[in-house]
Amino acid sequence: MTSQFDYSYPWPLEGYEGLEPLSEERNEDGKSLKNPQHGVLSKAYDEFPDPLAKDRRGGFDIHIYHFQNNPEQAAFAKALWERIRREFPELRIYTFFDRPVGPHPVAMFEVNIFTPAQFGAFVPWLIINRGPLSALIHPNTGPGAAEGLRNHTQQATWLGERIPLDLTLFMKMKEKEQKEKEATGQS
Repeated sequence: MTSQFDYSYPWPLEGYEGLEPLSEERNEDGKSLKNPQHGVLSKAYDEFPDPLAKDRRGGFDIHIYHFQNNPEQAAFAKALWERIRREFPELRIYTFFDRPVGPHPVAMFEVNIFTPAQFGAFVPWLIINRGPLSALIHPNTGPGAAEGLRNHTQQATWLGERIPLDLTLFMKMKEKEQKEKEATGQS
C-alpha cells in the first residue's frame, strides 16, 4: 500500500472561500443540519470531476474477485458476471478470468463505469448482490504507472474483504517509464 503522505491533495474548500459561516440550525429530526439551498445541483451528478477519465477508459474500474480454486465461489462469480452483462449491458464488462492477471492475485472480472448515473446505479446494486465476493473500486485518472499505482491503492475502495494486490507491476512500469524518459532526454 502506498502512503497517504506520498501525495498532495487539493484543499476541500477551494472555490468556497469567503462565504458566510454555515448555520447550526437543525432539521425536524433534531440530528441533521439544515444546508443552504441554492437551487443548483452539483455538476458531479452529471459528470465525473477532474481528474477522472471521461474517455474510453471510463471514470472507474470495478474488479470483482473470486478464488479460482473454490468451485462454489467460482460458480457464483460466473453467474454474477452473466447477470451483470444482462442487467447492465451499457457498461463495459470484460472477460471472466479463471486465474490471476496483472496485479490481481486471484481470478476476477472487470466492469467499467462511464457516468455518475451508472456509478450510482451499479455500485449499490453490486453491494447487495455481490454475495461472498470482494470488489475493488478504483478511479481512472491520468496516464502513467504512478497514477495507476495511486488509483489501485490510495484512491481505491473495497467492498468486502481487501485482497492484497501485487504492486510490482506498477514498480516495473515506473522503472520502464523512467528509462524511456532518460533515453529521450526528459527528466
